[in-house]
Amino acid sequence: MGRTTGSWLSGPQAGLDNTDVGAYRGETLGLPESGPGSLVSSWQRVLGLFVDWVMCYGVSLLFVGFLSPSLSTVVLAVWFVVGVVTVTLFSFTPGQFIVGMRVARVDGGGSVGIVRAVARQILIVFIVPPLVNDAVGRGMHDRATGTALVRSR
Repeated sequence: MGRTTGSWLSGPQAGLDNTDVGAYRGETLGLPESGPGSLVSSWQRVLGLFVDWVMCYGVSLLFVGFLSPSLSTVVLAVWFVVGVVTVTLFSFTPGQFIVGMRVARVDGGGSVGIVRAVARQILIVFIVPPLVNDAVGRGMHDRATGTALVRSR
């Protein structure tokens, strides 16, 4: 019988029954192993987030000065609005588009919609770091909203 508890050194997957993970990341979600529609890697997420953040930083400089004490708050607000609007309308942010990924519903439904887009952004900003993944490879905010970041090309 396997050990069901694990130590703090084992990481977040200690004690999980990984038999439902599948042969590759995303198999249990019905996603392909590679190519368009497959789950993106953590590095692609980081790159997309970096591109979005730099872009929002530049837009924020149109509203406040470089040395303004409220610059970081304005950057976060711009990033939040850009994320909600673009994911609702196009299923990707500008950074995600440049990197070649998009947000998709895992239930096979159509577009992400405004409710899921707002919930994703709120979770990313306030609660769940976007780089904390589950056993399948989705961010916890995506798991909570029934979405996944997949390759678009």
